[in-house]
Amino acid sequence: MSSAPHPLIDASVHIFFKSDADLRGHMHEPFASRGFPEPDVAWFAPPGKKYAPGTANPDGSHQASDPETVGRAIFAERGFDFAILHPMSGGVMPDRHLGAAILTATNEMMAERWLDTGVYADRFRGTIRIDPNDVDNAVREIKRWRDHPRIVQIGLPLQTQEPYGRPHFKPLWRAACDASLPVAVHLEMGAGITHPPTPSGIARTYSQHVSFQPISYLYHLMNMITEGVFEEFPELKVVWADGAADHLTPMIWRMDTFGRPHLEQTPWAPRIPSAYLPEHVYFVQGALDGPGDVEFASEWLRMTGKEDMLLFGSSYPDWQLASPEKLPSAWTDEQREKVLWRTAAGLYGLPAAVPA
Repeated sequence: MSSAPHPLIDASVHIFFKSDADLRGHMHEPFASRGFPEPDVAWFAPPGKKYAPGTANPDGSHQASDPETVGRAIFAERGFDFAILHPMSGGVMPDRHLGAAILTATNEMMAERWLDTGVYADRFRGTIRIDPNDVDNAVREIKRWRDHPRIVQIGLPLQTQEPYGRPHFKPLWRAACDASLPVAVHLEMGAGITHPPTPSGIARTYSQHVSFQPISYLYHLMNMITEGVFEEFPELKVVWADGAADHLTPMIWRMDTFGRPHLEQTPWAPRIPSAYLPEHVYFVQGALDGPGDVEFASEWLRMTGKEDMLLFGSSYPDWQLASPEKLPSAWTDEQREKVLWRTAAGLYGLPAAVPA
């Protein structure tokens, strides 16, 4: 446990199956024998190794596939008290039935291996994965897991064929609100099927890819605002779980400037666009977000209310593993508290004090 009088919460810990055979062992036929890419099959590779040093398992299984190894790293070594698990998958499948089968197996594995058993089960919290290309099955999965005491959010991929403001996604938002669960949108690991990461095509290098990709979060968010999603579902909370907060302020300012005069075109979203951010929109603080450790970092965090939207997430075991020590030194103590635990504790219903 941390020595602080409050908990430290890691809001983004990636977990995996031990192997392709492990995943298939959790699936039923005919899907268990189908061909599909593994999570590490992606368009771009980072500089150097994909996962941080010290995250490998002794038995050679995939990183972050063993609850005890991950628990020791997050809680004993890094000093956190709770971890929000986000299972990674191989991307959106062309066959929605296959994609749903993979994610159903993923949810079962997470509950069985991470949340219901093990030394650290009481400190892990889970994200149930659903496929936006199979809305009916996604709603069934939400209803199936909504009452599990350690399930705290619903997970969707960033990569989609349409923005999340489209009306056929409404059953997902309704089911999330009925379950009182926030929805986390995260960049999927594997390629699967997806549009290019920019409107102008595929970036040439990994550095371009990670710089441009977060803009896709803003496309989803802006579409949800203008299509009236938050107006129709006032209890909906969305966590953009792989960064992009650094894009929010200039884009929402632009939306306020150009959106308000054209209210007659979107009467179903009558408020100024930025009014839909508080209590609806959250971001996981990533290693690449924001201006860095500069004297105006605290002022930047206050802009657009970002200090009430950010959650700290390490992205363990990713190569760019984030640490609280790397947060800007100019942040106020209150801002650090909000990012490191207070906002996440309120969002996920976690204890606000560390047990003795």
